[in-house]
Amino acid sequence: MTMTRVFQIGAAGGVGRRLTALLTARGDRVTGMHRAPAQAETVRASGGVPLAGDLVGDPVDELARKLAGHDAVVFSAGAHGTGTDMTTAIDGEGLEKTVRAARQAGVRRLVLVSVFPEALRGGGASEGFEHYAKVKKAADAYLAASDLDWLIVRPGTLLDGPGTGRVSAAPALEYGDVPRDDVAAFIDAALHEPGLNRTVVELTSGPTPVAEAVAALADARRR
Repeated sequence: MTMTRVFQIGAAGGVGRRLTALLTARGDRVTGMHRAPAQAETVRASGGVPLAGDLVGDPVDELARKLAGHDAVVFSAGAHGTGTDMTTAIDGEGLEKTVRAARQAGVRRLVLVSVFPEALRGGGASEGFEHYAKVKKAADAYLAASDLDWLIVRPGTLLDGPGTGRVSAAPALEYGDVPRDDVAAFIDAALHEPGLNRTVVELTSGPTPVAEAVAALADARRR
């Protein structure tokens, strides 16, 4: 089996570190970009190769140099409630910078972890969350308008409990929860299914084994 070289932005996060462990277990090579020095050990403990970088501060040329030689990029970084300015800088402008850097580096595959459109709707979402949702949707649109081999994954409410290995995955779903384990498993499978591209997938817990869900989506794209 051919080794896939994956560059992760957000590798020390809840989905990122789980994905690194899955990818490296199957023999892939993962480079995990991190800003805080303490995150390097998280990346390393998951099986990845840590690489210091600053998504906000580094210019596109610098990010492109880091991406060079990889087969795919997974973007799961986020501001995580550190303020609207950081949400704009990381979730929005950071994704746009990554798209430009990937094109410059010749990396065609980019998987973006986004957010379910119905997240917290009707539940009194804060102004900060409304800004987050708006920025994430704009980032989705930016990537979808690019010429990259992209995939946007919109998970429901993320849970830390153990995954089941089973999901519901479709272009549109009723809102629900999903363990981070299963989000990582879905992305792991999707990265190795070239037919699943240039589409948006909403993801919740469900009855279908992850590999079967990915294969079914790819088959639907081929029709």
